[in-house]
Amino acid sequence: MDKKRIYLSLSQQSGFEQAYVEKALETNWITSGGPNVDQFEKELEDYLKDESFITALNSGTSAIHLALILLGVNTGDEVICQSMTFSASANPILYQGGIPVFVDSELETWNICPENLEIAIKDRIKKGKKPKAIITVHLYGSPYKIDEIHAVADRYEIPIIEDSAEALGSSYKEKKCGTFGAFGILSFNGNKIITTSSGGALISNSFAIKEKAIFYANQSKDYAAHYQHSEIGYNYRMSNICAGIGLGQFEILNKNVITRRENHSFYKKVFQEIEDVKLFEVISDDYYSNYWLNTILIEPDKEKGINTESLRIAFENQNIETRPLWKPMHMQPIFEKYPYYGNKIAENLFEKGLCLPSGSNLTIEDKNRIKEVIEAFFD
Repeated sequence: MDKKRIYLSLSQQSGFEQAYVEKALETNWITSGGPNVDQFEKELEDYLKDESFITALNSGTSAIHLALILLGVNTGDEVICQSMTFSASANPILYQGGIPVFVDSELETWNICPENLEIAIKDRIKKGKKPKAIITVHLYGSPYKIDEIHAVADRYEIPIIEDSAEALGSSYKEKKCGTFGAFGILSFNGNKIITTSSGGALISNSFAIKEKAIFYANQSKDYAAHYQHSEIGYNYRMSNICAGIGLGQFEILNKNVITRRENHSFYKKVFQEIEDVKLFEVISDDYYSNYWLNTILIEPDKEKGINTESLRIAFENQNIETRPLWKPMHMQPIFEKYPYYGNKIAENLFEKGLCLPSGSNLTIEDKNRIKEVIEAFFD
């Protein structure tokens, strides 16, 4: 096949990355932490506002792990987690010896359901195990029902860890995603809105908490002339080289958000006359999505051979990458033994859903190829 591969979501270089990386090399800051890290944190803090304090780390997963540690989650503690997400949202619960409790989605935002969240909390309390934290997710960049979810969490005094790995640039009522919870999480993996090649960040609401997070991320080295450790530490700090890439990427963050939203407008036009497909969109103007990934639901038609898998194969035959929605955590072999509250919303979304190419570097030619596949498939 001579057609170039169209990927689901690739990073888009700004052209500024090299200068920051070269400066790190010239000054011999080739280690964790450093001037680029400090500047990258400051850029993010200024962007997010709302008294946000950033700790730059080597992954978003590390950020969730540190958030759990800072909230005192230990062996046997229960943590509620949105079921429809990537496994990195839930894995750190097990790192701490905790017990994940999964909650179903609701149909409007595809994120954690307020009603089932409260049912889960009440039942866990009844069983003598009040959850220690709630991990919410802004799925594919679209905010969850923040007012409703936080009302439930506040009612039972349970802190929220806000997984915004996919939602940098998204907001709710003009307040940036990642700034609503006790902690927020960002990811700078290679497929995100901006990348540091690999990396993440922990968002907290005080400088003291940021300092404690940095302490843990730097192997919990006590203040002493020699190496002394009174607490377990982790090698989680972002490198100065990676932060340099992030600074270069930051130059085009707003542009990338605009481009991804333009991709959404493209798909909206393509699917507007196709009855079997529903393109996911936010539910009101209060919700501003970066549309990190554009996603659809396909109503199966056995007679026409229309379903998610057949469309995925049609794209693959033209060297275009698509992917099913996240398989819910409560359906995963590693997590299926843990408590789950809900119906089959997340399961049905997984069965009918497909993620479409949404990278900031999609060209007009790429979009034409994508459109041709869709039109031929549904003709």
